[in-house]
Amino acid sequence: MFEYLTIKHSVTTMAKKATMLVKLVSTAGTGFFFVKKRNPRKQPEKLSFRKYDPKIRKHVEFKEQKLK
Repeated sequence: MFEYLTIKHSVTTMAKKATMLVKLVSTAGTGFFFVKKRNPRKQPEKLSFRKYDPKIRKHVEFKEQKLK
């Protein structure tokens, strides 16, 4: 009389995150750092900023390192 339809559910995997967290470490050697997001697909080169280091109270260059 009645026909039941069976519906198969497809399992999809989650997408990878587009951004990753990186640590910007002061080149002055004070150990001060910033944490910033970066999209490695759009920006494959390493980040480098000139920012303020409060430990020596000067603007210095901050270079990217991996966040552990």
